[in-house]
Amino acid sequence: MDWLLDLTPDEWSTIRLSVKVATWAMLASLPLGIGVGLLLARGNFWGKSLLNGIVHLPLVMPPVVTGYLLLLGFGKRGPIGAFLAENFGIVFSFRWTGAALACAVMGFPLMVRAIRLSIEAVDRRLEFAAGTLGASAPWVFVTITLPLILPGVIAGMILSFAKAMGEFGATITFVSNIPGETQTLPSAIYTLTQVPGGDAGALRLTLISIAIAMAALLASEVLARRAAKQAGSA
Repeated sequence: MDWLLDLTPDEWSTIRLSVKVATWAMLASLPLGIGVGLLLARGNFWGKSLLNGIVHLPLVMPPVVTGYLLLLGFGKRGPIGAFLAENFGIVFSFRWTGAALACAVMGFPLMVRAIRLSIEAVDRRLEFAAGTLGASAPWVFVTITLPLILPGVIAGMILSFAKAMGEFGATITFVSNIPGETQTLPSAIYTLTQVPGGDAGALRLTLISIAIAMAALLASEVLARRAAKQAGSA
């Protein structure tokens, strides 16, 4: 069993990079995820179904298509990518930041869905009661709505993180497979399966991926239950 723990420096670098990319993907998409979830749950406007379709499109499109669209838009020659590079020095293509962007896009639908369902389950009478007492809409959201939807927010964050940890198609299409820069766990596993003698390394990284994903899911259950208890006792 020692071979399972005998990770090479490159494998450790891949694990750290994967966790870094997944964490940033989750955190960067969280504010927008809450906003879009609230808009889809409470909004009543023309184009709501279209917005919902666009949000969930990465779930049904081939990941390679999503990665290619990101390359067209956020690549060095893409309109958004060129603007960000020239004016702010922000580069996504072939950088770990691009991997985080691709993972954020792929995990965003899961985050939004969890948050939206949680918002739809909130008893609006509690919010109306706070409003009649003079609380502003932002204060009602922060003090009433947000604590009640916290389990859903946590679930969405963990789902987004887990999806980011396992993302392959969009990432490799957008930022390639550069060791130490964009090579995440799925990319490294794929690379090891293509080289002679790489089976042991591929198996190690596969088991580590499973362990991280399972730990994330268990953590989400624990945190969601704690948040639900705190919201119920508040």
